[in-house]
Amino acid sequence: MLKSKDLLGLKDKTAEEITEILDEAVEMKRYLCGSERTSALLAGKSLVTLFYENSTRTRSSFELAGKLLGATEVNISVATSSVQKGETLIDTGETLDSMKVDFIVIRHPMAGAPKLLAEHVKASVLNGGDGMHEHPTQALLDMFTIRERLGKIKGLKVAILGDIKHSRVAMSNLIGLRKLGAEVHMYAPATMIPKNMDKMGAVIAKSREEAVEGADAVMGLRIQLERQNGGLFPSLSEYSRFYGVNDNVLKLAKPNAIVLHPGPVNRGVELTPQVIDGEKSVILEQVTGGVAVRMALLKLLNEFREKNL
Repeated sequence: MLKSKDLLGLKDKTAEEITEILDEAVEMKRYLCGSERTSALLAGKSLVTLFYENSTRTRSSFELAGKLLGATEVNISVATSSVQKGETLIDTGETLDSMKVDFIVIRHPMAGAPKLLAEHVKASVLNGGDGMHEHPTQALLDMFTIRERLGKIKGLKVAILGDIKHSRVAMSNLIGLRKLGAEVHMYAPATMIPKNMDKMGAVIAKSREEAVEGADAVMGLRIQLERQNGGLFPSLSEYSRFYGVNDNVLKLAKPNAIVLHPGPVNRGVELTPQVIDGEKSVILEQVTGGVAVRMALLKLLNEFREKNL
């Protein structure tokens, strides 16, 4: 049983709670990939996706997860909402609460926005990514994919390479993977990796080869140009040459290693097309797992609400 009505990050989740979500996602994936995909588990419940930033995978997978479980799903386009008229986040939340909404999935450019919203609504708030803070459901689906493919997480070496400084995915993965017993190695240009990552348990590699050598899973991160002020690396071509993952670099990983990426991928930058489309890539499996994980979260949060609210 989850211990709160919200999913704001993995920092406040125990290893047991994370494992419970992953275990439930196994059942949800069986359902998702089966022939019978109509459920009334969340019949009469409502799910609102409130995205202040663009999204394809996260928003659509939450919407699909809600619909597959029988919930009524509504998407609010911030560009055409009352936000453009000056409505605050708290006002928006209280308005949705007055409509008796059960779940609110929010993505916001400011770190802490989901927490602020959760403190002012009775609805369960799920963090779809907040600033450079956390993206918990992405990390959960990454861990789900790793565990499904490799059979475990404890004791594995996971290499994360890319724009770590601007990545909420890297933060949530570091927290979640460490809680489940994995060793996380990170590598990026010095300008793109926060100085406190080692204090949080990451092993900071001196080269991409060192990070990837002996890895069970290799994760590329998107170069997030929209969150940068420029000047963090000379050019995309040089970044790819010195920091990207290609077949030669990947050979240093374990023979059964897998390649992940939260998407969308800048082809030829973080990963070469050969790596993206290669046999070690589980990028599309991550997308399927994302729906299953979000279904599991809605189910578990609904159980918490029914017993505690």
